[in-house]
Amino acid sequence: MEDYAAKMALKPDAALREYVVGYAQYRESAVLAALDELRRRGQPAPEDATLRPTLEAAVQQQQTEEKARQPTPAANGEVVPEAEQPVLYTPGVIVLFSVLFNTILAGAILLALNLRRMKRGKAIWGLAAFVLGYLVLESVIINAVAQKGQLNPLLLSLLNLPAILAYVLWFWPRYVGTYQFQPRGWLMPLLVCLVIMMGLTMLARYVLQHVPGAEQMLKQSMQQ
Repeated sequence: MEDYAAKMALKPDAALREYVVGYAQYRESAVLAALDELRRRGQPAPEDATLRPTLEAAVQQQQTEEKARQPTPAANGEVVPEAEQPVLYTPGVIVLFSVLFNTILAGAILLALNLRRMKRGKAIWGLAAFVLGYLVLESVIINAVAQKGQLNPLLLSLLNLPAILAYVLWFWPRYVGTYQFQPRGWLMPLLVCLVIMMGLTMLARYVLQHVPGAEQMLKQSMQQ
């Protein structure tokens, strides 16, 4: 950006007045610098109060647009233009969905969608194998704890924590491989998860009401 303040300091009063009178012909930053220089010389322009708010707003808008056009620096020093950055679900959204719905499947699906967008097909299979193995291990632990006494509802949340951390601390840096991306909207996945949860709840109620012995089997499994 040009140093208009230094340039205006070298101009005579008449030249500064030309910038103010013919402001439409010059850059807003130049006209502002002319107004500031006239003020500094003790000869403020009569148009100052009228022009300054409009000029300052225009300069602010230009600075915002210029900043948005600048590429984001990467951790390794390289830069990726904003237009070329992939649109991904953020690590925070992956963690939030895993915690909110108390299942590692929700976060795994969002992470898999990111891997698909990054064309990491083999990584998706690796993620699927990890999730399947983790769910089997969780079921074994929960069954073992349930046989010894009453099952604490917080146990599942604690068991999910290592998998959630693996998503953002292992799978993301290793397979997604970038923190330069555009955040992907999370509202649609949230609605889908809510619909699935409501559907499962309604299905469970239907089974308990219409399948003979279902309610008794549930009570027995909870007592074991």
